[in-house]
Order: sequence, then C-alpha cells, then structure tokens
Amino acid sequence: MAKKAKTVYVCDQCGHESIKWMGCCPACGEWNTLREFKVAAEGSGRPRSAASSEAAPVGEVSLAENERFSLFDPELDLIFGGGIVIGSVILLGGEPGIGKSTFLTQIAASFAARHGRVLYATGEESLKQVRLRAIRLEAEADEFFLLAENSFAAVAENVRRLEPKLLIVDSIQTLYDESVDSAGGSVAQIRECTAKLLRLAKSEQITVMIAGHVTKEGVIAGPRLLEHMVDVVMYFEGRRFMENRVLRCVKNRFGSTNEVVLLEMTEKGLKPFHNPTALFLAERGETAPGSALSAVMEGTRPFLVEIQALVAKTSFGNPRRLASGIEYNRLLLILAVLEKLLKLPFGAEDVYVNIAGGLRIDDPCSDLAVAAAAVSSFRNLPLRENTVLLGEIGLGGEVRSAGETEKRIREGMKFGFRRFIVPSHDAAVRDLAANAENAEIIAVPTVSEALKHIF
Repeated sequence: MAKKAKTVYVCDQCGHESIKWMGCCPACGEWNTLREFKVAAEGSGRPRSAASSEAAPVGEVSLAENERFSLFDPELDLIFGGGIVIGSVILLGGEPGIGKSTFLTQIAASFAARHGRVLYATGEESLKQVRLRAIRLEAEADEFFLLAENSFAAVAENVRRLEPKLLIVDSIQTLYDESVDSAGGSVAQIRECTAKLLRLAKSEQITVMIAGHVTKEGVIAGPRLLEHMVDVVMYFEGRRFMENRVLRCVKNRFGSTNEVVLLEMTEKGLKPFHNPTALFLAERGETAPGSALSAVMEGTRPFLVEIQALVAKTSFGNPRRLASGIEYNRLLLILAVLEKLLKLPFGAEDVYVNIAGGLRIDDPCSDLAVAAAAVSSFRNLPLRENTVLLGEIGLGGEVRSAGETEKRIREGMKFGFRRFIVPSHDAAVRDLAANAENAEIIAVPTVSEALKHIF
C-alpha cells in the first residue's frame, strides 16, 4: 500500500517549513508568504546514491575537480573568479527580456567549441526558436545540444545519456518534477527541482547554469532559500530597451563577490566593455553645478563615476529625497551631516541624487562626492575641474578612508585627472602624496575642510 503524501507549508521568502498555515512566517516575520504543497511520504522519496560516501583526511582530498573553464571573454572569467568551476551550480537572474537566454546561448556555444559537450534544456521556447537565435548570434557548435523539455526526469535522462560537461536550464520556473504535487513554477517545484539539479551536478561532476526570472522587488522568483542552495548567484541589471547591461555577482563560493561586468547588447549578442570608466564618462561634458567625480570599487576593480545632484526649493511641506544608484538612507545621513555642520537649510529643499550611467553603487567612498555635488547644486557653483573626491563621511563630519585608495587614485590618473581630495588619516595616502608625480593629492580631515578645496 502506497503511503499518503503529506502537506506542508513553505515560506516563499526564507524557505521555512511548517505543518500548518500561519499568517506570519515565524522565521522571517513576513506576512502571507506561506504556500501549501504536498511532498512524497518517507520511503517513496529519492533513492540513495550508489556512490560510497567515506570520510577522508583533508590533505588527501583531490583538487583536480576544481578545474576552471574559461568563457568567451576575460571579463566574464574575472566575474566568475577565474572561470566556471566543474560541478558548480550557477543561478542567473534577471527580468524577462533583459538578455538571459541570449547570454546563455553565447556561453553554450563558446563552451562547446572550447571545452566539450553542452546540453541546453529550455522549457520556454521550441528548438527552432533557439536555433534561430543561435544563427543570429553565430553561436553554433558541433557539441552544442538542444532539448525542449520541462520535465526534470527527461532532462536528467538526457544528461546521463549525453554526459555533457555543462547543463543549461532555461528557466527554473518552467521545470517541474512529477513527484511533487504542485503546479510548475510554484515554490515547491522551484525548490525541489533546484535541489535535484544540485545533486545531479555534484554526483555527475557537471556544471549547471540556471536562468531565473525576478520579481517586481528585483529578487529571483521563488523561495529565498534558492540563492543559498546554489554556488554562484548573478543578476542582470539594466533596462530592456537600452543597450547597456550590468552583470553583478552577489554570491560566489569560488571567488570574489560584488564583481560587475558591463555589457552591450548588439545584433551579435552581449559584448563586455573592457574599459568601464570610459563608458561612464563618455557623455560627461563641461563641469556643471551639481556634478562630482568619485572612484568606487566593484569587487577588485576601481571605476570612475559621475555623481549628479539637483537641489531645488520644495513646493510642499515635506521636502523630497530621491536617490537613484545609491542607498537612500545613506543620502539622508550625508544631508543631515551637511545641515548640522555647515548650517545648510536642506530641510526646505528637494534633493535628487543620481549615478550617471545607471550603475548602482554601495561603496561608502562616494560619500564625499555626494556631499560635494549637493553643496555645488545648492550654491549653483561648479566644482574645480579635474577633481576626484574620495572618502566616507562619519556622523561627526570627519572624512574616513574606505580602503584601496591607491588603486582609486591610479585609475583617476589613467584618465587624465590630476587633483584628488582624500582622507588625511589614510597612511597609504601620505606615502602616495609624497611620491606622486604630476598629481595634486590634498588630504583633508573633515567635510568642512574638503569643501574649501572644491570650489
């Protein structure tokens, strides 16, 4: 007699399981996030692996399986930490239409031509549609295999028959497992299919790349547990109707996180920019009020970015604050420091801050440039030309070091900037200031002192 399946409730935010429905998830505190699904009873679930599992001394563990495969561009190898690792599971998120399938098709063809067999399993398109895209992208290879299927069992069977080195699933929302009593794309299906793909990758020693759609909040659809299960998580950012895309790594068990690659959508697919700073500064004209430059670190690389601010008299009782590309609360902190120390009446002004080029930054080293741009717009005075501002702002108005100052300065000098305002407490800055040639490095302890050298 078959055992009856049991019903559980899973939070689609954190993955917490409960035997009964509750309005509020006890793990993450979110409301109305528990979804019902049925799982197979014990004894009828997954079979045990035939491979033996024995403990081994750490010094005797073979490292041959950590070999990395290079992709079609060095910029992509950098964001993956030197290439993709055998047996890893990579999750690629992004809005529909932003270029995930195009990117995965390019990777599939390049990988097949360089390293071995690739299986591209799609549940969203027909084989003819994928072939037409491959022809347009000039992305065809003898070892590039296509499969139009949304059943996990069928995908797993083809993996065992073809023995590919890379499996691409486009997308996880269309894949379903017959053992789960739930509709395709549900929380239960997404979680179970990802778990089985993870086991398949580790047991067969193949790399798995999964495409996933994002919600309106900008996170990958499905339980947040999904991101914890995989080895690498990447997001596509940008607007579908514009050429530029940003590929951001937010999790990587085999390399640095917070790396980004800038790509351009062309008729032949996505092509990485090898000089992102030139892209961000390409449309920058003469220095105008409300514009300041800073150098931010994305992973291991510095970028020069233009920070724009617009300060205008408010028409309402409560002034507006709008931050595009930087953290909103960070903007509020900077404005509070300026109002307290410099007596600037931002309480009666609307303040809008934007990072030119559409980049989103989290580096606190841009604080000083944000403050300078806001003051510049408020006073309607442009900053001195060829000036780059570096430094984090503390609540007491002090300018703090955000690290990697020498790299940031050298990136600015590479593009012809010769004047840098930096924190005075950074030991590396003092050494660089003494030895710098053709560059003026001004070390300042406070925001007030920095503003004296800006205008």
